[in-house]
Amino acid sequence: MNAPTIPAQSQDSMPADEHKMDPAPDYAPRHPGVGKLKGKVALITGGDSGIGRAISVLFAREGAKIAIAYLEEDKDAQETKRLVEEEEGSEALLIPGDLGVKANCDAAVKAVIEEYGQLDILINNGAQQWLDKDFASLEEDKIDRMMASNIKAYMHTTQAALPHLKEGASIINTSSVNAFAGMGALITYSMTRGASLAFSRSLASNLAEKGIRVNSVAPGPIWTPFIPGTMPAEQVEDFGSGTPLGRAGQPWEVATAYLFLASSDGNYYTGQTLHPNGGMVVGA
Repeated sequence: MNAPTIPAQSQDSMPADEHKMDPAPDYAPRHPGVGKLKGKVALITGGDSGIGRAISVLFAREGAKIAIAYLEEDKDAQETKRLVEEEEGSEALLIPGDLGVKANCDAAVKAVIEEYGQLDILINNGAQQWLDKDFASLEEDKIDRMMASNIKAYMHTTQAALPHLKEGASIINTSSVNAFAGMGALITYSMTRGASLAFSRSLASNLAEKGIRVNSVAPGPIWTPFIPGTMPAEQVEDFGSGTPLGRAGQPWEVATAYLFLASSDGNYYTGQTLHPNGGMVVGA
C-alpha cells in the first residue's frame, strides 16, 4: 500500500476534527459484509471520527446497529451517522456528552437500551491526549482531563453496560503501542493507555465465568484527528514514516482488529491484545 503524503498541519483543539485533515483519513472497509455482527448492537465511544468512525462503518457493514458516543464533534458525528445509514444500510444513534462524567456514561447506555433494547458489544475507544515532554510543567487540568476520558470513562461506561451484557457479549478497550514501548513526549497519555490495558486483562478474568469476553487493541501511529490535534505542524509532516512499514496506518486497518475480537472469529480470545502498529515489535 502506497503511503499518502502527510503535509505539515495542526489544529487548536482536542479532540480535533477529521473533516479538517489533509489528506482525509481512510475509514472505508475493503471487503463485502458477511453478517458477522448481524442482530448485534454496538456502543462505540469516540465513534465519530478516526478509528471510531472506521469501527462504526465496518460494524454496520457486518450487520450491527451502531450507537456513537462522542464529546462535541457534531459535524464529524453526523457524517459517520450518514455513512452508517446511507452507505451501509444500518442504523446509527448519536449520543453527545462528556463520558468523563459518570452520569453521562449511565445516560449513554440508557439511551442505547431505550433505542435498541439490547447491547452486545462495547467499544471503549474515546480518549484525549496532549504532549507532555516537559512533564514538570504539565497543567493539572490536562492530567485530570486525560484521566477522566481515558480511564474513568472506560470504567464507568463498562459499569453501566454490564447489567445489559449477556453471555457471548464482547468488550474491547483501546490501548496503545505507547502502553508497551512508552513515549517520552506522551507520558500521561501512555500511562492512561497502560491503565486501559490492565483494566482489560483484569476485567477479562473477572467476567470469564459469565461468558463475556474482554480484549484490547493497541494501535501504533495511525492517521487520526489525534495527530494534528496533539503535535506541532512540523512533527505531523510524514507522520508514521519511522515504522518498519514506512508509513502511518489508516483507521480501516485498525478497525478489522476490533471486528475480529467482537465477532465469533475471536471466540477463544479474552484478556488479549492485538497490535496493528506497522511492525513495531513490543512485548505482549
